[in-house]
Amino acid sequence: MHLLQQILFLILVAFSVWLFSKKITFIRRNILLGKDVALNGNSAERWKMVFLLAFGQKKMFKYPLVALMHLIIYVGFVIINIEVLEIVLDGLLGTHRLFLPALGPVYSWLINSFEVLAAGVLLVCVVFLVRRNVLHLKRFMKHELDGWPRTDANLILIIEIILMSLFLTMNAADTALQIQGYAGYPKTGSFVVSGSLASLFQNTSAPTVAAIERICWWLHITGIFAFLNYLPYSKHLHILFAFPNTYYTRLQPQGTVNNMPAIQNEVLYAMQPELAPTTAAETPMNFGAKDATDLTWKNLLDAYTCTECGRCTAACPANITGKLLNPRKIMMDTRDRVDEIGKNIDANGTFKDDGKTLLHDYITAEELRACTTCQACVEECPISINPLEIIVSLRRHLIMEESNAPAEWNATFSNIENNFAPWKFSPDDRDKWAVEMQDEQAGS
Repeated sequence: MHLLQQILFLILVAFSVWLFSKKITFIRRNILLGKDVALNGNSAERWKMVFLLAFGQKKMFKYPLVALMHLIIYVGFVIINIEVLEIVLDGLLGTHRLFLPALGPVYSWLINSFEVLAAGVLLVCVVFLVRRNVLHLKRFMKHELDGWPRTDANLILIIEIILMSLFLTMNAADTALQIQGYAGYPKTGSFVVSGSLASLFQNTSAPTVAAIERICWWLHITGIFAFLNYLPYSKHLHILFAFPNTYYTRLQPQGTVNNMPAIQNEVLYAMQPELAPTTAAETPMNFGAKDATDLTWKNLLDAYTCTECGRCTAACPANITGKLLNPRKIMMDTRDRVDEIGKNIDANGTFKDDGKTLLHDYITAEELRACTTCQACVEECPISINPLEIIVSLRRHLIMEESNAPAEWNATFSNIENNFAPWKFSPDDRDKWAVEMQDEQAGS
């Protein structure tokens, strides 16, 4: 019987790892469809960002109570899953509580720590469900979350509640079996949470309690592997991607825009013709981004890392004043489009034109024009996602490739082209005010 269980468990582990690897490989390939961008150097500063933002969740602590609850879930997810290592080894080797002899009294302390965190995670998940579905916080009620995104957010919280409940029930049954001296369940010491639940099994026969413990054990570990394979289809992929995303974050000041050297040179040569090269320079094939593959791989990593928390949208002054711009939707649309491109490539061997692009079919010109480039969305994101880079890239294509801009903008562009300034004054007349002021002073 034990051998059969080990074989079944080995099949479960191998299948889960294969399925997860397959999906992650798909996502990695999709991210690398983006244009190359060099984001290396200054590794010390980058690791500092990882520890402060991804591990330390520094930005979350702008809102202390929510940050504390999120931290409980995060720490619980990381630390409680340490016990998964023992469960996996127990499953493969046919043992029970493999680490108990080696750790001795420390083992009980560790499990107690896991149980306290598990109870905390369970409680916080209930609170978060209430916030989303009863209190109806405004940023969770936006239309881009209708359908699957809202279901996904609720489902992940429910899964965590079930997993924590199984963990505590499994330990409670284990404790009851220890009390009864049932074979195969060595003494571990008292458990702070499940120990109080063990009394629920005092009138239940030992074989029945052992069956309950085994069922909870299997459901718990199977649920963890199912959760692992659910992550790549969920916004909770940020649990994994937050770390590389913060490592490769921009280190320049937020107001720095990545200019296009070819365009800068055109302006420079217009103002100082003597600097223009005598040979014809190669011009870029296109400007900005029209589809997801015109963006950089970091933009696409941002899209897959998005937590859909909506803090960017809640901070966006354009969205607050009723305009269509919604930074969260920008990220979700980008992820949906690159996912669609990836499936197209898998189906056809190479990308087959589907008549759609990120610009216009997913994100409209009106959304892009509403952006003031104030950086509020970038500043607000807990894990350094940058919707603004995508907005600017798409808007560049609109203006420089499609000549698609409002009349007011075109007037400004014309003034800059002809007068080298946004105002409708010729360069020769620009200093007239100073001459007139001198004349007035001389006359007085």
